[in-house]
Amino acid sequence: MRSPYFTKDHELFRQTVRQFMENEVVPQADVWEKDQRIPRDIWQKMGALGFLGINFPETYGGAAADFFYSVVFLEEVGRTGLGGFAAAVAVQQYMATAHLYHVGSEELKRKYLVPSISGEKVGALAITEPNTGSDVANLQTRAVREGDHYVINGSKTFITNGVYGDFVTVAVKTDPDAGLDGISLIVVDTDTPGFSAKKLRKMGWHCSDTGELAFDEVRVPTTHLIGEENRGFYYIMESFQLERLVGSLTAIGGMEKALDITLQYISEREAFGRPIAKFQAIRHTLADLAAELEAAKQLTYHAAYLCDQGETFVREASMAKLITSELGKKLVDGCLQFFGGYGYMDEYPISRMYRDARVGTIAGGTSEIMREIISRIMIERVRYESIYQEKASE
Repeated sequence: MRSPYFTKDHELFRQTVRQFMENEVVPQADVWEKDQRIPRDIWQKMGALGFLGINFPETYGGAAADFFYSVVFLEEVGRTGLGGFAAAVAVQQYMATAHLYHVGSEELKRKYLVPSISGEKVGALAITEPNTGSDVANLQTRAVREGDHYVINGSKTFITNGVYGDFVTVAVKTDPDAGLDGISLIVVDTDTPGFSAKKLRKMGWHCSDTGELAFDEVRVPTTHLIGEENRGFYYIMESFQLERLVGSLTAIGGMEKALDITLQYISEREAFGRPIAKFQAIRHTLADLAAELEAAKQLTYHAAYLCDQGETFVREASMAKLITSELGKKLVDGCLQFFGGYGYMDEYPISRMYRDARVGTIAGGTSEIMREIISRIMIERVRYESIYQEKASE
């Protein structure tokens, strides 16, 4: 079927990514989940194929491709059915390095962005704190300037790639009396004295490392400041729309995979002398889920189109994140039901997908926050402007 978004080149790229995921990732899923770690060589393999720098300029080793190549990539990452892997990859390419690319110095880009694109370094984005989740303006981690260094003290939690990563883009308070106008972004190497990370045990996403980070008198050169001092809150708000779109795309891939394996199972599983695919209750439930998934996909593609065109898409990204994450829980729950007792067994991928889907309405902004953003745009007529475009035009 012809698409207004995808060309033949996009589909050829999809075949390449899918083949890689099916050969290099999916067969290792159980091992990675058991080890609770993604091996380093998979990052390097993805880097060698250009998967980690899809939208970045060729100057830094990227492909300078349009955003729909990222759409393809993220859907295929989601189709692995390995939520932890999808989260780790999404953070690496679209979150930890996003601020570095947009407002980071050339020195920082060479030191962190280039090796991230090649897969030699893995990064994390550290915003959430034990007592401040969505309330970014009230961060407690402090960075005090002392000469040509910042001294950082504080903690972060629920940080993907935070345990085994090489660097962390950290949100800190550089002016504690200025509220949201006192937040900055600083890059911290994870081997810096005073930095430590503790791995957290999770319900799902087992293969990805999620850490609680501690900063105890961590000294970082002032050259590690990303963009302007005290502008970090606005950089973070700008990046949230991309983060939510990315989460929506991996969710779509995961839901499509869940439907695929369920359709295969119900065609093979028999009850009362015939395949359970013949039972109307099952057929109609899956038809409803497929219809809802298609609607969610088209909404997300529209948000991706706005992103590709350089438009502000806070409204559409928030809607897509809300719809896809809520549907993700509903769809995988419905699919698991038709596996019966087998769906409750760890050896069946649908069991892992069920666990992984639950965090979708929490990570990257809760459903409650998404609804509040959408309602503010609708009712108070709140408008969001691009801080990155403003920076680029200076």
